[in-house]
Parts: sequence; C-alpha cells; structure tokens
Amino acid sequence: MLKKKLLAIASLTSVGFLPIAHAADQYLDNRWYVAPFGSYVNPGGDRNSSFDSGYGAGIGFGKIIDEHFNVELRGFYNGFDDQTNRSPQRNGQWDLAGGTADLQYYLWRDKFSPYTVIAAGGMNSNVRGSSGVGILGEAGAGFTYEFCDNLLFRSDVRYRYNNNLNAHLTPVGGTDEYHDMVVNVGFVIPLGPKPKAAAPEPVADCSTLDSDSDGVNDCIDTCPGTMAGSKVNAEGCPLSLELKGVNFEYDSAQLTPGAMTVLDGVAENLIAYPQKNDIEVRGHTSSEGSNKYNMRLSQKRSQSVADYLSMKGVTNRLTAHGYGEDMPIADNSTEAGKSQNRRVELVWGP
Repeated sequence: MLKKKLLAIASLTSVGFLPIAHAADQYLDNRWYVAPFGSYVNPGGDRNSSFDSGYGAGIGFGKIIDEHFNVELRGFYNGFDDQTNRSPQRNGQWDLAGGTADLQYYLWRDKFSPYTVIAAGGMNSNVRGSSGVGILGEAGAGFTYEFCDNLLFRSDVRYRYNNNLNAHLTPVGGTDEYHDMVVNVGFVIPLGPKPKAAAPEPVADCSTLDSDSDGVNDCIDTCPGTMAGSKVNAEGCPLSLELKGVNFEYDSAQLTPGAMTVLDGVAENLIAYPQKNDIEVRGHTSSEGSNKYNMRLSQKRSQSVADYLSMKGVTNRLTAHGYGEDMPIADNSTEAGKSQNRRVELVWGP
C-alpha cells in the first residue's frame, strides 16, 4: 500500500499538481541604451569658488547585463563660475570635462527600480586658464521610473572624489583633492523592442486525462502505461487481459501464425511495462469433449503461450494453468458462445 501511495505522489508531481521547486525565471532584457542627462554640482569648499553650485550635461552609453547589473560609459561637462569676486582667494570659473565607467546595481527591476552605483574615470579641470588632468571616483544611489518600454526617467545623487595629481590649480597652499556632490537627472532610452517572456503553457488537469485509456484518470492512476484492453482496478493497475486473436491448430496446442503475431506485440508491451508482477496464463475451452480432455488441452495451450512469451524475452514469472470448460463467459449452446469460451487470459498477481 505504501508503494502505491508513493507512486501516486510521483504521478501527481510529474503533471504539476504538487508544488515543486523551479529555477527563477531568467531576466530577458539585455538591450543597449543611450542616457542623456543634466547635472547639478555642489562644489566642495576646497575649490574656493564663491558660487555654491554649477550645472552641466552629459550622455551615457550602456548595456543591461542581467536582472541586477548595468554597465555604462559616460561623458560629461560641468561648470561653475564666480562673476562677482575675482580676488586671489577665489578661483572663479571652473570647467570640468571628463568621463567615467559606471557599474550600477539594481535592487530589483520594476516600473520603479532603485539602484546603487560606483564609477571610476578621468577628468580635465580648467580654472583661470590653467588645466590639469586627474582621476575621479564616484559612489551614489538613484532610481529609474519606466514610462514605457523605450523610455525611462532616471536620477541619482553621487559623491565625487577628484585628484588632480599635483597640477596645483588652486593658489599656493591649496589642494589637489576635491570633494563634490553631483545630482544627475535624465532619461534612459533602450534600443530596440523589450524582450517578452513566452507565455507559460497551460498545465493540463490530470483529472481530465487518461493517457493509457484504461478508464482511470491520470491523477489516481498508479500504473501508467497499462496494456490496451486490460481490465484494471480502481488505481489503474492491470488485473487481466484476454489475448484476443490467440488461436491454435485444431485439437492442438500449436499456435497459429496469426497467434504468434499477436503474442509478439504482447511480449513487447510486457517487456516495456515497468511493473514485473507474476502473471498467470489461463487457458479455457468450450464444452465439446470430456471435462478431463478439455482440462488437459487448456493446460497445454496455456503452457504453449507462456513458453512463447518467455522465449520472446518477457521477464515476468509466468505460470500456466488450464481451467478447461469450468469458467465459461458465454453460452456453450451456441457457436458464438463456444468461440468466446475458447480463450487465453493473462491474470496479474499482487
């Protein structure tokens, strides 16, 4: 009984009616994109600029890698100006032009998608006619908001570290290290159509399926693949099978050529069938002749069938038993009834 319950559970699981683990759906969107943006810059006091802020613009070219990561190359220009005070303590106009390589990590992808970002690159700084090339690094956080498949709003806030590598752009005693805050606002424009996941195939209701046509639906059939024509129990396991077309030479246990063809197919099915229960081969006759003679003839015929199936490779334990005329299924007073009573059956053991 335990074995049958386990088989039932396995059968239900195989058609999707018990929960089973599934791998997470693969993120399909891996498009390239362009990303124009404008910038607000709040320069650190170490730049000695009397203006508190400046503005700029830039553009990025990037690629969506997977559910969490984007990579992007960005170019930008920022500037802030002091038009009111050109004293030695103030630097006046700063022009910053550079580029970064960004790595963005998205916490999730949805209509609203927050992310963190780190970036590294280079920048040319120009102030009072002097310029110097330095390195920069950025770190920050932001979000995107998807208007449609090919247009997203994007904004982030970044801390920017800039080192001008001893260019000495500020007055004597100044520094070559700068710390700014940058706010970027712009758009992401993915190129090409957004990939769509294929619609899941509907899962068939096993209660409406009977794969082996044995009259027991697949939800409760613990013996799938039953041979066609078999009588089965409530769980779909075979009880018996009448071997229709298995005939013998007159008054003999010799199989006819047609009977051998039928048994060839039966043997193939038994070999392929996973359950290897013992099988009783039952021989029956009509009522002509004496009961003793019929009993002996039915025994020989059932043995002939068992021997042929074994010769064809059937590994079930086969036992032959002749029942003579003792178990009729039709009226022996008619030719049609006698024909039905002359039969061979396979009966499965427990």
